[in-house]
Amino acid sequence: MKLKELSDQLTGKTIEERLETLATVFKGKIIFTTSFGIEDQVITHKIFTNNLDIKVITLDTGRLFPETYEVFSDTILKYKKKINVYFPDYLSVEELVTEKGPYSFFDSRENREECCKIRKVIPLSRALAGMECWISGIRASQSDNRANMSDLEYDTDKKLFKFHPLFDWTFEDVENYIKEHNIPYNALHDKGYLSIGCEPCTRAVLKGQDFRSGRWWWENDGPKECGCHLK
Repeated sequence: MKLKELSDQLTGKTIEERLETLATVFKGKIIFTTSFGIEDQVITHKIFTNNLDIKVITLDTGRLFPETYEVFSDTILKYKKKINVYFPDYLSVEELVTEKGPYSFFDSRENREECCKIRKVIPLSRALAGMECWISGIRASQSDNRANMSDLEYDTDKKLFKFHPLFDWTFEDVENYIKEHNIPYNALHDKGYLSIGCEPCTRAVLKGQDFRSGRWWWENDGPKECGCHLK
């Protein structure tokens, strides 16, 4: 299937209808990755409440906030649905921490990207194996890099379609939806954490600061990305 053909099938439909269409087109080969951020919680709600045939997975890096595990647990309790967990290869983590220590990512961008690759990128590749469509919570206003994306794309490297249901939503849109539908969300969002990843690499941001500025804040160059959404 070509990108334009798929785009035409989604045109004029609601988010729920688009997700349902994709679940039908890519039956058994469609996946949603959640980090339990506020955007991901909106998409999880839409998938679970509509009983859509979309596999929901999360990457547990081993360095997540306690608050992230709390919203993970609350989400399972609310929807009574399964979320598949992918961990990094323990031998690779053992070697990394043994050779470079627990905070090697502070020393250089190269080290940080190595840690992200081991803990996130490689497990993600394992989760995406055999999939043909990947759903994510990316929004255009999150960063300059993401603003250059589209709501529907074809990733030539991963060889699958990517759909970002909330691409045109504002952060306020997301917040309002969460409140309106009483959806569990990460308590750190109320403390100025807009984009939440691993605990050592995430901090709160001031009002008006860039959405991704709290991630890897010690790096002054390059995109604020772990590598999962970079081609």
